[in-house]
Formats: sequence, C-alpha cells, structure tokens
Amino acid sequence: MPTAPIMEPSDLITHKNGRQRKMVGANLLSENMRDVDRGETSSPEPEVEEEAEGLIRGSDSEDRRRHKARPGIRGELGNILLLLFLYVLQGIPLGLAGSIPLILQSKNVSYKDQAFFSFVFWPFSLKLFWAPLVDALYFSRFGRRKSWLVPTQYLLGLFMLYLSLTVNSLLQSETGPCVVTLTAVFFMLAFLAATQDIAVDGWALTMLSRENVGYASTCNSVGQTAGYFLGNVLFLALESADFCNKYLRLEPKDTGIVTLSDFLFFWGIVFLVSTTLVAIFKRENEHGKGKRKVPEETQGVMETYKLLFSIIKMRTVFTFCVLLLTAKIGFSAADAVTGLKLVEAGVPKEQLALLAVPMVPLQILLPVIISKYTAGPRPLDVFYKAFPFRLLIGLEYALLVWWTPSVKQEGGFPVYYFAIVLLSYALHQVALYSMYVACMAFHAKVSDPLIGGTYMTLLNTVTNLGGNWPSTVALWMVDPLTSKECQGAVGQSCGSSEEAGLCVKEGGFCVTTLDGYYVESVVCVVIGLAWWVWLGKKMRRLQEQRPAAWRCRINQ
Repeated sequence: MPTAPIMEPSDLITHKNGRQRKMVGANLLSENMRDVDRGETSSPEPEVEEEAEGLIRGSDSEDRRRHKARPGIRGELGNILLLLFLYVLQGIPLGLAGSIPLILQSKNVSYKDQAFFSFVFWPFSLKLFWAPLVDALYFSRFGRRKSWLVPTQYLLGLFMLYLSLTVNSLLQSETGPCVVTLTAVFFMLAFLAATQDIAVDGWALTMLSRENVGYASTCNSVGQTAGYFLGNVLFLALESADFCNKYLRLEPKDTGIVTLSDFLFFWGIVFLVSTTLVAIFKRENEHGKGKRKVPEETQGVMETYKLLFSIIKMRTVFTFCVLLLTAKIGFSAADAVTGLKLVEAGVPKEQLALLAVPMVPLQILLPVIISKYTAGPRPLDVFYKAFPFRLLIGLEYALLVWWTPSVKQEGGFPVYYFAIVLLSYALHQVALYSMYVACMAFHAKVSDPLIGGTYMTLLNTVTNLGGNWPSTVALWMVDPLTSKECQGAVGQSCGSSEEAGLCVKEGGFCVTTLDGYYVESVVCVVIGLAWWVWLGKKMRRLQEQRPAAWRCRINQ
C-alpha cells in the first residue's frame, strides 16, 4: 500500500504504510507514519485495485454465462463492516506509535532518542520484503488469510496488554524514558500491523463479490484513518489533564480521563476478543447467492523475489528508484522536526493533534482535485512544479518555530496563533498532496500491466522509504548541530548531557546559542533546490521514455 499524505512520518507533527497515514497533528511530528502512510494518511491502495481489476477481468466471461443475481451492497454489508473494523484495528497501534514522540518530547528526551524511536515507522515502508511469505505460506483448512490474520492480531493484543503493565515504568524511570525498549516494543506493534495489513488486503479481494470489490479501498482508507484518529488524536486529548479540565470536566483533576496504560489495556482486550470471534465464526471462503468463487493466484516465494529483482535491474526503474529515495531530503527537517520543536516551545501536544479535525475535508478533496491535473501523459510535471513551493513552506515552518516563544502568553497561546499554524499546515498539504498524487499517477502509468500489483507495490515501497530515512537522519542530526554554552558557572560547558548536568550542579544553566533545527532547515532547502535543478529535470525526462523501457523482460 502506498503511504498517502495523511499518515508523510506528520508534516508539521509523522510518521501512514508504508502507509504513513497520519493525522494533521500527528503530521506536525513527521511524515513517516503517514502510514502511518495515508501514505504520505488517504488514498486507495494501488496494489489492491490492480489485483481487483485482474479478478474482475477474469470473472467477466463467467458472469456473462451464468447471469447470476447481483448481491448488492446490502447483501454484503456484514463483510464490508468486518473489513472496515479490521482496518480500524490496524490504525490503532499506528496512532499510538505516532503519539509517543510527543509524549517523549514533553519529557525532554534528546533528538537522537527521537531519531532512534522513528525506526518504529519503517515496517510499513518495508513490508514488501515479507509480503511474498504472507501470500504463499498458509494452512488451507484454516484459510489463506486467517492463517496470518488471527495469530498476528492475537500478538498485537498481547503486546498491548504487556505494554499496559509496563509503559508507565518505561516512560518514567529514574534515568528517563527507556527509549530502546519502547522502540523495540512499538516496532513489533508496527511490524505486526503491517503484516495484518497484507493479510486483510488479500482477503478483501475474495471476501467481497465482483460488484462490490471496489469498496475494499474505501474500507482501507476510512478504517485506517479512523483507527489512527482514535489512537492518536482522541487519545492525546483524553490523556491531557489540561484539555479534560478545560472542556470535559466540572471539577479539575491532575490527570486526564484515560491514561496510556488504560488505553492500551482496553484495545488489547478488544483485539483478543474480536480476533477470537473472527477465528470461530467467520469462514474465509463463503460463496453464497450471487457470489462467485474467485480462484486466488498463488505465486511461489522465490518466483516473487526473482520478479522483484528483475524489475529493479531495469535501467529506468533503477534510476527512478534512486530519485525517489533522494527527493524528500529537502523536506526532512520540516516534516520530522517541526512538530517536536513546537511542543518544546510550549505548544500543547493535544492542541496540535486536534488540528487534524478541521483538516480532514481538505485531505479528502485534495486528491480528487489534483488528480484532474495528473491524468495526462506527464503527471510528474505537477510533482516538479509543487517541489519548490514545499521547500519554501519548510522555511516558513522554521519561522513559525522561531516566532512561537514570543507569542506564548500566561494562559497559553492566542486563537490567531493556532489559525496561522492551521493555515501553514493547509498550504503544506496542498504541496504534499500534489507531489504524492502525481507520483502515484506515474506509478500507475509505467507499471507493467502483466505484473501491475508487484510493480506498483515496489514503487510505493521505495517512495515511502524515501520519506522515512531522511526523517530519521534529520532527527538524529539536530543535537550535533546545536550549540550550547554554560552561563553562571565558570569553566563549565554544555556539550553533552553529562556536561550540562555539571553546569547545573555548579549553579549555572545551559543556553542554546545555535539551534540545530534552523541549521538543518537551511541546509535541507539548499539540498532540495539543488535536487530540483539537476535531478528534478532528470525525473521529468523519465516521462519521455517509451513504454517498452518500463516493461519487465521476464514477461517478454
């Protein structure tokens, strides 16, 4: 699945799918989870649509011969609701993972720790590497998709129950949050969610009839976005004591309505109970009135990996992949660090998360509007034109962060400040979606129709990875590029956490003389402009290649 621009690791808060479907507030953290996604948060999954079209073509002649009554959406409402629910469950761990960087930032962890935790958002961008195993290995009696779905969701539930018992100690230990352990556990959650995603995508093609298979991508988009919203925006709001005291309570308290531990425990139980019900009562291959049995193609694991390798070896594809892996370097500081810097400056994390709500209509309309301009023979022209505008918005983000401390008032931030933040994010979304939709359109244009699903998935995976690795590097480099000095204590410095501790112990305090975020913002824009001038033109010229240059030789 592609990472739609909901989920690029936040654009002002990240990381969604490989799918990085991220909500607005989450997007102000990074663009990788827009995967959480939407991919760079929401559009139909191209590989699902390609496979669906193949199934439709294959069953046309059979349907014409049999003239069976069409079941209609009412006849399959139960299956559609089940798919929607499974995709909602998938979005929950992604949303929770997207909320952790905000919580860590409020506990003053280093940006190197934030960079380490950002690896949590990589599985959706790498799932292509184990997807062939999920497709090819299964117990036929239990069901091809249930063989992976059931154990995967049980493990998700058990991991959440384990986290509900340990997360408080991991976040509040004497030496600070245990970032390594948190990263390991949430990485497993994201890995399991990506595996569940592969299984559900495949099941959707046979769970629904020919007439209704198009609803699969709708269930994916709506379900994962809703799940991410519940696990990120809703959780951060209900976990915030300030938000709950201000809007939801008559008598103030020191904690929010729910804690992270409570939230994890609740959804862990939901995962275990719902998975048990699916395993017992839902048969994978049901063929009722008006439905046809769809023969699922099973390609060998080695054959699939050989096919992927043969695609990557093609000169045009290899060149395009290199360009995709480097195109987002110029946006990495703005996408990955801006939201964390706003939280560091005192902006409430729940307020940033709630910016997702008014942005939903825009995120729904933008792909529809932009697709009208990418439907022609040169979709990457839109990508090229939107590129410099997105770079300029990155500089505007840096100015926003610089301006934020001067706007802060005793009671918080004024309404006009959040209006400006929302406008900045809206402009960023226009540029981001323009590039994303153009890229997806080009993927569909050049993919060899004989292997469209694998081809599209490969290109989408490379696109998502091209957003993840620069974001991780950008987070990692903030601290080394930052300069601090110790004031009030002679002979002390603040070059490391140990030295900063000695400075405070001697009665001094550390003052930032040069923030690495601003250095990164300028450097990234310079790199981005250089990419746009030289490599951007090379990407545009790929549109002039003949169709034969994109066809895999294995099919010739």
